[in-house]
Amino acid sequence: MQSFNPPSRILMGPGPSDVAPRVLEALARPTIGHLDPAFVSLMDEIKSLLQYVFQTENRLTIPVSAPGSAGMETCFMNLVQPGDKVLVCINGVFGGRMREVAKRAGGVITSVENEWGEAVDVGAVEKALQQDPDIKFLAFVHAETSTGVRSDARALCNLAKQYDCLCIVDAVTSLAGVELRVDEWGIDAIYSGTQKCLSCVPGISPVSFSERAVELIQAREHLNFSWFLDLKLVMDYWGNGDTKAKRAYHHTAPVNSLYALHESLLMVKEEGLEEAWARHAQHHKALVAGLESLGIKMLVDQDIRLPELNTIAIPEGIDDAAVRTDLLKQFDLEIGAGLGKFAGNAWRIGLMGSACTRSNVDACIAALAAVLNQHGYACDGDAAAVAIENAYSDA
Repeated sequence: MQSFNPPSRILMGPGPSDVAPRVLEALARPTIGHLDPAFVSLMDEIKSLLQYVFQTENRLTIPVSAPGSAGMETCFMNLVQPGDKVLVCINGVFGGRMREVAKRAGGVITSVENEWGEAVDVGAVEKALQQDPDIKFLAFVHAETSTGVRSDARALCNLAKQYDCLCIVDAVTSLAGVELRVDEWGIDAIYSGTQKCLSCVPGISPVSFSERAVELIQAREHLNFSWFLDLKLVMDYWGNGDTKAKRAYHHTAPVNSLYALHESLLMVKEEGLEEAWARHAQHHKALVAGLESLGIKMLVDQDIRLPELNTIAIPEGIDDAAVRTDLLKQFDLEIGAGLGKFAGNAWRIGLMGSACTRSNVDACIAALAAVLNQHGYACDGDAAAVAIENAYSDA
């Protein structure tokens, strides 16, 4: 055996995304103790930067030391107690995962389901809330990674407020990629992941909780099913809003990964959050122009598409896995397979964070055109390049 040296890839799948060189450099800095005064100061800066990207003043805004699915469990296991009624919106894989986690927390589940490729139906959600006034939580995915669909988080949160529910929101793919305003929209609990539009290494899940949610957590009577994710314990490590409070040991934080998160959040702050949203929209427009020039159909309507996660139809007669394999072998380019109902019928092309660039749009379309032609699907890569150029010129 020898030291592992990974190949250099262009990551344009559903995540992880390309990690910026300065974030990778941050990983290599000297490890210090997880209760070192210097590290505690870094923790406070991370919280402040997370408040910026979430657009919130929530004091309980922290990174969970585990990937996005643990962020999901953090929200449900701390808020939902056995017997609580939870309305879960499902329009893809991760809405279904929300339902599963809510069940494991002891929730009594009602579901509103929409077809894959569609947004959550706000009218159907309101009808479900009207029919059962005892529903305590409304849970939905803002950016459904399995389909590339963005649901109307503002409208859904307004419904939760109207019907006296707390809302739990999956923002794993939306954070720093599309508009997201926790305080303005009235989101009570939200979780994300570092490996998408933040372009950080996988393994950390930013979360944020409103004061109303914190009060519920602190008042809960049933013992949390999870020790590691119990925020009553974790808050004492992260300071719970008091920068002078002595930190209580809870777990050994992933010190170097948090260096990387800090650096990636700094990059978002330096660019500007709204500028980051605009950059994702701009390169998405150019990518779509190139794909449509190749004759490839988008599977999601324009008004609900995620710019950072593009779901496209695989041309008839084309072998899904063979094309993705050739893209990887010939061009070191990774795109994603379809999940669930889209498996074998769709590809998912990510434009996230540091991977959301003009050079990656050009490279992706050129490589896809070349490989598709090799597989018998006739398309004009030169015409697609012109379409991309025109899309940027029109911006």
